[in-house]
Amino acid sequence: MNEVNKTLYIPLYGKAQVSRKNIILNDKKAEEIWEKEQFPLKGKSKSKWLCYYMAMRARVFDDWTKRKMSECPDAVILHIGCGMDSRYLRVGRNAAQWYDIDFPSVIEERGKYYGETENYHMLCCDVSDSAQPDRLPESENAVIILEGISMYLQNEQIAALFAAFAAKYKKAGILMDVYTTFAAKASKYKNPVNDVGVTTLYGIDEPDSILNNSIRFVCEHTMTPDELISQLPKADKGFFGLMFAGKATRKIYRLYEYEKR
Repeated sequence: MNEVNKTLYIPLYGKAQVSRKNIILNDKKAEEIWEKEQFPLKGKSKSKWLCYYMAMRARVFDDWTKRKMSECPDAVILHIGCGMDSRYLRVGRNAAQWYDIDFPSVIEERGKYYGETENYHMLCCDVSDSAQPDRLPESENAVIILEGISMYLQNEQIAALFAAFAAKYKKAGILMDVYTTFAAKASKYKNPVNDVGVTTLYGIDEPDSILNNSIRFVCEHTMTPDELISQLPKADKGFFGLMFAGKATRKIYRLYEYEKR
């Protein structure tokens, strides 16, 4: 796998570590995969604070996905940039159709640990290539998960991807985390992904800047809800809340919801 693909081991490690503590996220599959893979992470990539953050981010995406599935039971679920994530096992078993989507080398790696079923599928697709989103499954309605992917795409590529969603689906809900432009520039020198060789990242400051007339910005979410911070060990709550939540974090990292109706 290339450097960008190797970043999947950072959230995998974080979710496995937090799941073992029985807080925030129940992810036995992450625990199982990490135990077997033991990818050699180092430095900031193994920070306990980053582990907490990765687990909280995943939980927020999980809860949003469950809500969207209940609102639109017939929607196809597209988890783009899925890495080794087990979101389907955590929240998606009742989905009409669920697609985990990533580069061919990632899907090949996933095949060691996941098997397809009647409603669960793995699809090779490079969404940075403007021609490839045409390969996404057909459906009237879609719930689209873009977790930990936007920062590897230029704004023009995200705009093209959103345009492809708008052309393909009559209704769609989209949740996407983004770096700010400040964070993207700073990430060249200080970011856990540097530890696996990634130095070029991209940011978005205005949620409307990537949109066409078919998709609209809905709202901004927090990736560190108080109810999840409250589950941290007592000694860690205060520092995490001060350094990794609220206004301080919003300067570098945001979570945007979009929709097509």
